Amino acid sequence: MQQIWEDHKATVAALGLAVVAFMLSAFVVPEEEQVVIVRTGEPVGTINTPSGNLKAGLHFRWPFIDKVVRIEKRLLDLEMSDEEVLSNDQQRLLVNAYARFRITDPVTMVERAGSTDGVRNALQPILNSVLRQELGRRTFQAMLTAERGDALANVRTNLDRQARQYGAEVVDVKITRTDLPEAPLQSAFRRMESDREREARTIRAQGARDARIIRAEADAEAARIYAESFGKDAGFYDFYRAMQSYDATFAPGNGNAESNIILSPDNEYLRQFRGRR
Repeated sequence: MQQIWEDHKATVAALGLAVVAFMLSAFVVPEEEQVVIVRTGEPVGTINTPSGNLKAGLHFRWPFIDKVVRIEKRLLDLEMSDEEVLSNDQQRLLVNAYARFRITDPVTMVERAGSTDGVRNALQPILNSVLRQELGRRTFQAMLTAERGDALANVRTNLDRQARQYGAEVVDVKITRTDLPEAPLQSAFRRMESDREREARTIRAQGARDARIIRAEADAEAARIYAESFGKDAGFYDFYRAMQSYDATFAPGNGNAESNIILSPDNEYLRQFRGRR
């Protein structure tokens, strides 16, 4: 064993150094990442970037000289916590929004921001600023309509223009929440409740008015029909009205059902029962 070591120790040492050198220089770039090789603070190469020639896979660098900066290739989120924004109608709004962006120029990103977190830190105040400017030109009611889409499109365009200088592209901006603060919100709810109650009273009054008009028209129409029937057949009209009178007088549900009415058989009121004699 000793003899083997003595004969091949140079080879073993060379293999050991080769393995160490391989481990220090080799690195793997997955498909969802792009890499910038930085040497002495300056980008000297890229891997798996949109405009680069080197694709994902196994690559090598100079140990202790080159630094590998890995950058996410997929969409990234830029979230905005609740911010108070003053709308055009002087409403204080609590706005929560987010943007989605991707790194399209990793070299510029490394030079200007250093990392994706640096891009987020740079874009965060810009997103707040452009959102305030855009919402400040619109009313709270407008943000509840289709106009909200136009506002977000303007925010995305302005934010994307600023993001280009950091090698990023903004693909979407969304508002997840637009609320009034608690005190104005309660006041708004009370105003809305009062408005709805006033509207309900107006509708009920209009309904009652229409009902009276319809009832009056129906009574007039009934009177007209009665008058016409009287003109055509006075006997039938007299009989019909008598039946109505009997029904109103003797119906069980009319007045006190336990009351009794005693009439003489030759009472004039019952003449229809006697064959109109």
